[in-house]
Amino acid sequence: MAQMGRPRSFDREEAIHQAMHLFWEHGYDATSLTQLKAGIGGGITAPSFYAAFGSKEGLFKEVVTHYLATHGQVESSLWDERLPPREAVELTLRRSAKMQSERGHPKGCLMVVSAAGCSGEHLQVQKMLAQARTRTRDGIASCVERAKASGELPSETDARALSMVFGGFLVGLTTLARDGMTSVALNNAVTEIMQVWDAGVHKAKAH
Repeated sequence: MAQMGRPRSFDREEAIHQAMHLFWEHGYDATSLTQLKAGIGGGITAPSFYAAFGSKEGLFKEVVTHYLATHGQVESSLWDERLPPREAVELTLRRSAKMQSERGHPKGCLMVVSAAGCSGEHLQVQKMLAQARTRTRDGIASCVERAKASGELPSETDARALSMVFGGFLVGLTTLARDGMTSVALNNAVTEIMQVWDAGVHKAKAH
């Protein structure tokens, strides 16, 4: 009977979780294979690493999937049509502000941190991160369109532009969180940015 290959000396899910923290802290380009192998633990060798994940990019793709299924769920309200549009957007902003500034993991958003300084040779990584951020803006735009359809916002409201306002705010939270701004401070900023939405509501009522 053929001998079975030696089982991996590491927990795959835990390895992806640890790798996520490294990419989240340092960004994609700045995170080296040496750091990844040390962070994964279990004394993983280079051949074992490549056998498990194929490449650094392959591991990062799994990390992004894991992040979106866990921490990234703070944005899930954008696609919950049971929620009023304004509430859906505000809930995403407040949940993200809390997540990006809480303890237990690096500050900010992995989708933003990993893209910073990502060199041109990693086009697939850049594309993957851009698609994730675009999906967020599309979710915000869908909430704006729902608000327009119900008359909450004026019919002439530019959904794409408004999605860029709130999407840009979400991206900016990363810098603020990594600069040490507290969850309270970020939450207060959310209160202020939501006045942009409310200004549209007042305009609709005035018509």
